[in-house]
Amino acid sequence: MSGSDPTFLGRVSAVSGASITVKLAESLASGLAIINGHTYRVGQVGSFVRIPQGYQDLYGVVSEVGAKVAPEIASTDTGDTGRWMRIELAGEAIGDRFERGLSQHPNINDTVHIVTERDLRRIYGHGGADQVQIGTLSSAENIAVKLSLDSLVTRHSAVLGSTGSGKSTAVASLLRSIISPAEGGGSSGARIILLDIHGEYSKPLSDVAKVFSTTPQGGESPLYVPFWALEAGELLDFVAGGLTDNHEIVFTDKIQELKAARLEAGSIPGLESQSLTVDSPIPFSLHKLWYELIDFETTTFIGPQRDQPALESAGSAETLTPPKYQPHAMGAAGPFINQAARGIRRPLNLLRSRLLDRRYDFLLHPGPWEPDLNGEVEKDLDVLLEGWLGHDKPLTILDLSGVPSTVLVRLIGSILRITYEALFWSREKTEGGILRPLLVVMEEAHRYLSPESGPNASGIVKRIAKEGRKYGIGAMLVSQRPAEIDETILSQCGTLIALRLSNPADRARVRGSLPDNLAGLTDLLPVLRTGEAIISGEAARLPVRCRITLPSENHQPRSSDPNVTEAWVRRRNAEGYDRMVASWRAQRTTAVSVHLNINRVPVIDNTDEEGEGDGS
Repeated sequence: MSGSDPTFLGRVSAVSGASITVKLAESLASGLAIINGHTYRVGQVGSFVRIPQGYQDLYGVVSEVGAKVAPEIASTDTGDTGRWMRIELAGEAIGDRFERGLSQHPNINDTVHIVTERDLRRIYGHGGADQVQIGTLSSAENIAVKLSLDSLVTRHSAVLGSTGSGKSTAVASLLRSIISPAEGGGSSGARIILLDIHGEYSKPLSDVAKVFSTTPQGGESPLYVPFWALEAGELLDFVAGGLTDNHEIVFTDKIQELKAARLEAGSIPGLESQSLTVDSPIPFSLHKLWYELIDFETTTFIGPQRDQPALESAGSAETLTPPKYQPHAMGAAGPFINQAARGIRRPLNLLRSRLLDRRYDFLLHPGPWEPDLNGEVEKDLDVLLEGWLGHDKPLTILDLSGVPSTVLVRLIGSILRITYEALFWSREKTEGGILRPLLVVMEEAHRYLSPESGPNASGIVKRIAKEGRKYGIGAMLVSQRPAEIDETILSQCGTLIALRLSNPADRARVRGSLPDNLAGLTDLLPVLRTGEAIISGEAARLPVRCRITLPSENHQPRSSDPNVTEAWVRRRNAEGYDRMVASWRAQRTTAVSVHLNINRVPVIDNTDEEGEGDGS
């Protein structure tokens, strides 16, 4: 039976735990097999095999292939070719039901077969709504590779690969496969937030996404993150620098006072005065915070009781003009300094500097979310969250390419904290993460999730990684340096999509994070083709070497390498370096040095009317 079976590979010769060794059959002379009109590569590392066990089938992945240097002279087995394969067992199937793990092991001389398209249907099911097709098997391009969408989102995932390995294109393809697969259907009601650090995804995914940017262009919305929605410690760390405990108490007491005054001026749904804390997301004015504190610090007094302010000019909280007092004197006549001053002029000067720096407007002057001096705002957080999570498109892109590097980590942490807290506390409502799960895709994760980047972003991502599954919040990390990502965060990623990786430290981190014992597959990481990946974990029924489907050219991210030969062979065009300096100074790629007043007049095409007149 084995000799006539085109799927027959060989027989089991050794079993050790989840690893088995297979002696290849003599009839297997070619590296290709044609079965039912489909071509399969035989003996490829990463390909699948099937081992029948009566009513049950075991499935495994080829991790190593070899042959003896020379045949043994004393061998009496004329069918011994000396060729062998090592298989890592991964799961079993009874009937049409496939399960990860093993309930039994094969015996010596059990037959081993190629996995065909029919077998893959048993493993991946029959195209249910849970399965998302992302590419094809590298060893059999007629077999589609599918991932479980439920496991991909709730158990978290990581897309890892060196620069130029096709990482950004793989992410764009994966998101399109989830939202609008080629065969139709898809998850049109998906909720996905993509943190785009380099501005690569805005144009290629604009048809399925709403884009928010700190430097918006045509069709994009401005990105604002209200400072008053952050925790007080995070906010003060940015606007006032590192504070001592005593100085921090001065700031937090004043913030608490301003928030309490806002609550007294008008009720806020869901908040009672006795439950108000300094971290409650209540609007307050940073201008008023600065003014009242600097006024207290600089006040001088005159009079016999030293209780009359020696004010010369009041200044202005709106324009950040400090009040002016008569300078204190050393004698007994005064003016006298305020003995209760807390010595916080330096952090107050930094706060004023931050408020005047236009680069931080998206955070400190958040448009309609900026409070006036009384803490009143035009729009509340519900409008902000509806813009990020409640629009009619399945994908939200937050373009952070215009954010200064000094605040990038803190901003990402703030965005994630606002999103997580909102979904966490609304988990029993229809807008919460239980009934409408959210996937957060974090590009360039090593920049803000490394141990050196501090706790601003990594703290909330650790919380999402550990607890997000219970509240419908999933994370997808995208990075070219997995060795720099916090080990706790990466270990929580249940699915790994590893593209080409050359750095030994990065490969070692991937090897240690893989849930399956596949040393042979991880050794392939340096030689994978562009767009090819090894996928293992919760979302993949079996560990697989996959060729990810490329999106169309106009839907690919703007991350391709410059064409040096083509650029250098052309004659140099007229260049304006004043435009370069203008963009540098404006911190905006679209800035111009000279504004041209061009009067544009719409052109009316009368061709059809003239044609009709000629034909009449």
